[in-house]
Amino acid sequence: MPINADENKSSECVGVHPSPKRRRVIVKIVVLGGAGLMGRIAVKDLAASKGVDQVVIADRDTELAQKVANLIPEGRSKVSVVYTDVTEHGGLVATLNGADAVLNAVHYYFNLNVMRACLEAKTHYTDMGGLFYNTRKQLKLHDEFAQAGLTAVLGMGSAPGVPNVQARYAADRLETIEYIRIYDGILPPPGDDIRFGYAIPTIIDELVMPPMVFRDGEFVAEEPLAGEEDYWFTPPVGLLRCHLSLHSEVATLPVTFEGKGIRECFFKINYWGMSPEAFAKVKLLADLGFTGDEPVDVRGRPVKPRDVLTTLLADYIPALHAFVEESVDPARWTKEIVTEVKGTQDGKELVYRLGTLTSVGSLPTGVAPSIAAQWLAAGRISGSGVFPAEVAIDPQPFFDELARRGIVTRVSVTESVSS
Repeated sequence: MPINADENKSSECVGVHPSPKRRRVIVKIVVLGGAGLMGRIAVKDLAASKGVDQVVIADRDTELAQKVANLIPEGRSKVSVVYTDVTEHGGLVATLNGADAVLNAVHYYFNLNVMRACLEAKTHYTDMGGLFYNTRKQLKLHDEFAQAGLTAVLGMGSAPGVPNVQARYAADRLETIEYIRIYDGILPPPGDDIRFGYAIPTIIDELVMPPMVFRDGEFVAEEPLAGEEDYWFTPPVGLLRCHLSLHSEVATLPVTFEGKGIRECFFKINYWGMSPEAFAKVKLLADLGFTGDEPVDVRGRPVKPRDVLTTLLADYIPALHAFVEESVDPARWTKEIVTEVKGTQDGKELVYRLGTLTSVGSLPTGVAPSIAAQWLAAGRISGSGVFPAEVAIDPQPFFDELARRGIVTRVSVTESVSS
């Protein structure tokens, strides 16, 4: 059943509070990497939101950024473009000055750089994930953000992000938790057609880096692509083979819900949205060493194989309009994000299944951080410091916002029957 407002329960976590009545002020949100695949969705959503007055696309590719702005109906009145290099601290701080919130859509390698710039510019922060290890490093900035009276919400994309909030919804209704299992199912293009739904460097990292799982109360590294299983997603996604992948949800959920006795947590995905035939091509390149980061000598010049692969694969990302204009084919890029949480309540053994189904034009990877950035700018997220999504975001208002954008979350509860 769809999640309804009357199902919401109180929580001890940091969360959303109604905005106090105050004089209307100009709300400005900066989107770093706003010309990218997910950044452009966030820009579109922010520009369409009545509570946002100014959206700044801060990107190194200003030509592409301007094309994104031109595709957005509110582009001329709300959206501006500024050249920004996140590796140049002074210029980055200058871009962020005066912003009510920063939505970081650049590669996760630069998350710490951006957070430090936010501290100096005195602005709130959210991002789309740190691929486990970076997330852990980012959480160490908690005291600095708290002392500055600022709030950072980490891992607020589709995954991480939506699964964290799904897990929080179930956790609020359980006394104990045995496991949190996350499945990200993306309906692949037909045949061996290769398409990448998000940053190619991140997908390469997820392909080659050992996935972390939480098992029997401990963090354990597994082999890449381990843990294969067939999982049934809501139609039209259907049955997909999923495997373990390194992800930020596993870095935070076992810690957040440690007090409920959690013993297991993992994240699985179906070849990053590729068919098995298409993925076999990418896997072959990885096996041949093209994902390597160490330079090799090519006619007397040092060349990183990964740089060559990333450059060649750039032609296999969706066209500019694909994630900005409304799709004429809703079945394309359809995905469901599912979180299963098993635990107990009032002596009953229960399994919560929350599924968020979405398609092109409303992918929550860009919409979810837009919602978080708007809440940060409006003062709707209480508490200062650095928080994972499951701590900072109250589930019900978040799911309500997704539903307004055509992204519906459904929940089912199964009770175990035993003697």
